[in-house]
Amino acid sequence: MDEPVDVSALQWLVQRHRADRGLSLRAAAEASGVPFNTLARVEKGHLPDLANFRRIVEWLGLPPERFFEPPRIRTESTPEIIAYYLSRDPNLSDAAADRIASLVRELYDTMAEPENAIQVHLRAASTFTPHAARALGDLLETIQAKLESGFHSPAIAEDR
Repeated sequence: MDEPVDVSALQWLVQRHRADRGLSLRAAAEASGVPFNTLARVEKGHLPDLANFRRIVEWLGLPPERFFEPPRIRTESTPEIIAYYLSRDPNLSDAAADRIASLVRELYDTMAEPENAIQVHLRAASTFTPHAARALGDLLETIQAKLESGFHSPAIAEDR
């Protein structure tokens, strides 16, 4: 399993920070408040415990989230995942696995409720504040609801 923290970046930055300041490992451990052995392990690519991680990032002057990898977005659908595992089941022939997967796909398509009708992918999501994203979402939902309810503007109604 992958580590949730970018350990290689932490390792490199600790080594660079120490080298830039001309500190021995022992002096860096003292300055950061991290035990010598723990800091040595971090420089070898090991993940420290949470308390020492916090001390290290404070010593580096960086935000902790700098080292966390963004969550991976699942791209395959639930029926695709089920089909994958069915195809590898030693108790099923290829034909049987395909047939069950087909039934699962059909049931899923029939019974699954679609997510919210409005979906927006913001390429600049990192610069969008949560408040702005919520406001945009609310606005789009209002527009969607009015369109679905047959909203007519007075100008359009007069033309009829």
